[in-house]
Amino acid sequence: MDGGPSLGQTDQTAARLAAEEAYHAEVERNLRRNFAANLAHGLLGQTGFRLVTAPTFVPAYIYLLSGSEFAVGLALASQWLGNALSSTLGATLVEHRRRVLPMGMLVGWGMRGGVLGLALSGYFLPDHWALIFACVFLCMFGLFNGVQSVIFQLLLAKVIPLRLRGRLTGFRNFAAGLTASGVAYLGGKYFVEAHALGNGYATTFLVAFVLTSIGLSTLMFVREPEAPEVRAPTSFALRMRQIPDLLREDKELTHFYIASGLAALGTLAVPFYVLYAGHSIGLSGTTLGILSTAFLLSQTGANLLWGSIADHAGNRLVFLLSVGLWAAATVLLMTVHSLWPLVVVFAGLGAGQAGFQNSTQNMILEFGVREDLAMRIAIMNTATSAMMALGPLLGGFIAHGSSFTVVFSVSAATLALAFGLVLFFVKEPRQRGLFR
Repeated sequence: MDGGPSLGQTDQTAARLAAEEAYHAEVERNLRRNFAANLAHGLLGQTGFRLVTAPTFVPAYIYLLSGSEFAVGLALASQWLGNALSSTLGATLVEHRRRVLPMGMLVGWGMRGGVLGLALSGYFLPDHWALIFACVFLCMFGLFNGVQSVIFQLLLAKVIPLRLRGRLTGFRNFAAGLTASGVAYLGGKYFVEAHALGNGYATTFLVAFVLTSIGLSTLMFVREPEAPEVRAPTSFALRMRQIPDLLREDKELTHFYIASGLAALGTLAVPFYVLYAGHSIGLSGTTLGILSTAFLLSQTGANLLWGSIADHAGNRLVFLLSVGLWAAATVLLMTVHSLWPLVVVFAGLGAGQAGFQNSTQNMILEFGVREDLAMRIAIMNTATSAMMALGPLLGGFIAHGSSFTVVFSVSAATLALAFGLVLFFVKEPRQRGLFR
């Protein structure tokens, strides 16, 4: 016997290759439709969600209700704690499914329920109860977001080929940033400052709910192919026990997780950017709108640049450039005390954070094989969300006991560590040839 493959093995290999070719042919056949649907979903969804996640409206709202920096940190931490707790659950919910969009739609509506609850509690509850329920609904938002982010990143990897992902995410975020900046300015000037419908912050969150709901509905137009190979259904506990093996097998992936977690810890300063600006120059509704617009417009323009760099040179370079910019803007923030220099700093912060988010979301898709993709995404989301939950609490303690300057210094230091770790210990994953 020559020890070669048996006839049955040859047939199985041929069948797998044929299934892969059919899968990629279906992706190409529906590419224009799916590209447009993902673009519309991102445009409307991110426009709305940025009104909740931008470092302006929610921190200012929580501070208005509580008068406490620690309460601001606690509220933001509750959101990211929910995200961290649910990401790995999201992976186990979908990694055995040949289609993931139906589950994504269900979870997406739950996420939007958190935004609606945030708005309604502001309208109908007194301040002390509104503060408690704001934390509850932000946690709910985070819990569903942790699951949804895994599902929708997996969906993106299925329906958009690698050669176009950077341009899609870049242009999607560009369009969303453009509209979000306009909505943010209107929210600050005409909702918050004018106390629209009796509570300008609640009205802003209600607009966010409407926009994100329309965006989610556009995903019904996506034609998702069935994955040719998926993992067998596995219990949540067993998959958790397999995570250490996944990390040991790929040291560069592990280093990337650590670097991303360190950069995410740098968000400990995010809730306090706008509070620092308020102490420096005062915080009227107009000022809040201007700073929100600067932050979101910079994300808008930068996303086109980050997407182009990612498609031509890889997401590792985007990570390095954006984290470096974020750290530099954080240091500069400690030196400015008037409106227009603060506008420039907020623009740098927005551009840096946009590149960090884009690079981590796309680069994690390029490590390893498809069958482990959902879990790789989940571990990334857990690592970054856990640090984003710890960050506001840590930042709140530091701000309450020391100063904003110390908060910003710690943030810049963690960003510098993340930069160094990727620079010296993580290579561009596209050079490894493990993806298609």
